Amino acid sequence: MPGFDVQQFRQQFAFFQQQPNWVYLDNAATMHKPQAVLDAVTQFYQQHNSNVHRGAHQLSQQATVLFEQARSNIAGYLNAAHSHEVIFTSGATAALNQIAFGLMHTLLKPGDRILLTQLEHHANIVPWQLHCQRHGVIIDVVPLTADHCIDLVAYEKLLALGPKVVSFSHISNVLGHIQPVAQMVALAKATGAVTVIDGAQGIVYQQPDMQQLDCDFYVFSGHKLYGPTGIGVLYGKTAQLEQLTPIFAGGEMIDTVSFVNTTFNKLPFRLEAGTPNIAGAIGLSAAISWLQKYNTSQIQQHKSLLLKEFYNGLQAIKAIDILSMPVHNAGIVALNVRGEHPSDVAELLNQQQVAVRSGQHCAMPLFSYLAQQGAVRCSFAAYNTLDDVNRCLLALEQAVEILTA
Repeated sequence: MPGFDVQQFRQQFAFFQQQPNWVYLDNAATMHKPQAVLDAVTQFYQQHNSNVHRGAHQLSQQATVLFEQARSNIAGYLNAAHSHEVIFTSGATAALNQIAFGLMHTLLKPGDRILLTQLEHHANIVPWQLHCQRHGVIIDVVPLTADHCIDLVAYEKLLALGPKVVSFSHISNVLGHIQPVAQMVALAKATGAVTVIDGAQGIVYQQPDMQQLDCDFYVFSGHKLYGPTGIGVLYGKTAQLEQLTPIFAGGEMIDTVSFVNTTFNKLPFRLEAGTPNIAGAIGLSAAISWLQKYNTSQIQQHKSLLLKEFYNGLQAIKAIDILSMPVHNAGIVALNVRGEHPSDVAELLNQQQVAVRSGQHCAMPLFSYLAQQGAVRCSFAAYNTLDDVNRCLLALEQAVEILTA
C-alpha cells in the first residue's frame, strides 16, 4: 500500500493555497476545513436552506432528510447502536454541560462522588463543579505519574470510593498524551460508575468505536475534526441519555405543552431544543465522509514522523523545556523557553508566521500541578509537513536567541 501523500491531502484545503506562508500548528484549537466541507455548507445554504422537522413544504422536508442523514452518518462513524444516540450540540463544552446538569438532577445525590483527572480541560471541570457545590456532590481527582500520564494505581484506589460518575479526556489537550481509555472505562464500569469521555482531541486521532469502547457518553466538537465551528456531538447510550434532564427547553424538544405541565419529545429531539445548526451538522457529516477516504493508520504514522522530527530538533535548542512526552502522544507538544513567558515566545513565532498557542490552554489546575505559568503548544495535523516542522524549529531557535541575548 502506498504511503500517505501529505501534499495531495494538503491540496484539499483552500487555506494553504491562499496563505502559503503560514505554518499552522494550532490544530488542537481548531482545524482547517477541506473543500468538501465548504462545498457541503455552501450547497445547503444555496439550494436547501430551510428549517427542519416542522415544515410542510418540500424545502423543509429536503433539509430534514439532509440533517437526519448527517446524524445517521455520524452514528455510523462512531458505531453507535442507534442514530438517536447522536445528539447535536454546539460543541464538546455544551455536551459536557448537558451531561453534568442532566445527571445532577437524576442520578447524583448529596454525598455522591465524581471522579475527574488532573489533565482535564475546564469544560470537564467547571460544569461538574457548578452543580456539585450546589448539590453536595464530592469531586475527587486522579493524580499523574512522573511522566504526566494518569496514575492508574491511584485511579483504582479512587474508584474504590465508589464514584457515581467518572469523566476523563481521551487525549490531553495540553500535553497530547493518549490515555488508556478502554482500560479506564472497564475499571470504572466494574464499580458501576457512569463513564464520560471528553473526545475533543481523541476524535481526530482515531475513529472511536462505541461498541468496543463501551463508554456511556463520548463528546466532541466538529471543528477539531475538519468540520465547521458551532457544531458538536453528545453521544450517549439510550438508557443514559434518558437519564439526562434537558438543560434547554422550548421548541423541538417538547411533545405537549400546557400552562400546567409539559411532556418531552423522544430522543434525540428531547435534548435538541430550538433550531439546530443544520449547516454545521451537514458540514460535519461531510468532513467525516471525506476523512474516511484516507487511511487512519497512515495518517497516524505521518504525524508520528512529524512528532519525532520535532522532538529531535528541540533537543538541539538550548533553554527549551518540554512538558510533553514523545511516546503515546497524539501530536501535541507543550514547551517553554526557560525563564521566559510563553506569550513572548508565541509572539516571536507569530512574527515569523508560525501559528501556535500559548497560555494555560483552559487547564489551570494542570499547570498549577506542574508548577508552570503556562506553555507554548505546538499541535500537528495530517496536513502539516516536515517543512512546517523545520520552519517552527528555526523560529524557536531565533526566538531563544532574541529572548536570551
